[in-house]
Amino acid sequence: MTKNNVQRDIVIGITGASGAPYATRLLRCLLAAETRIHLIVTPLGRRLLLDELGIAEVTAEALVGEPNGLLTIYGYRDVGARIASGSFLTDGMIVCPCSSNTLGAIAAGTAGNLLDRAAAVTLKEARRLVLVTREMPMGRIDLLNALRLQEAGAVICPASPGFYMLPRSIDDLVDFVVGKILDLMHVPHELNTRWTDTSNTDSTGESDRGE
Repeated sequence: MTKNNVQRDIVIGITGASGAPYATRLLRCLLAAETRIHLIVTPLGRRLLLDELGIAEVTAEALVGEPNGLLTIYGYRDVGARIASGSFLTDGMIVCPCSSNTLGAIAAGTAGNLLDRAAAVTLKEARRLVLVTREMPMGRIDLLNALRLQEAGAVICPASPGFYMLPRSIDDLVDFVVGKILDLMHVPHELNTRWTDTSNTDSTGESDRGE
């Protein structure tokens, strides 16, 4: 069980937008929190994993380093899978990274594959849907799709790492984004993402750094 004594079920989608390290780090952190993961990888998501991480076959061993009974991988076209039904209870869904194509498909509600269908189900059941967009810049079509989804209840979470934690490596930047995603899903973690005010203040609470 998790630290909060709750077993979570979270659907994860991996699409073809650059950002494979975010996806695999997220999977590892969710498993560390004893989360049951229901994973969908799009065809371009598979190519992404190969191009960016050298993962040629999408298996639990390849993604997280070892077999894990908490990780179930579903077929992209299997719209009859249990996660395609609102009767299958989950704690929400994360698409990380989320491509513009997937953003548009979810916004349109086409549900032509398992990822899009699972996202539609997540929205209609009023569960949390987090879309980790990474495309930049974003054109008007993408922005309108993002707005439509936000108005429908989704959380748009761009993969925009902060620098106030003074990152020293790419892993630090990845952890910043993943920590934000985990916070949105209320999953406990120990990633270094918390802001601590280290500025000097006088007895009145005013900073001495100047305006």
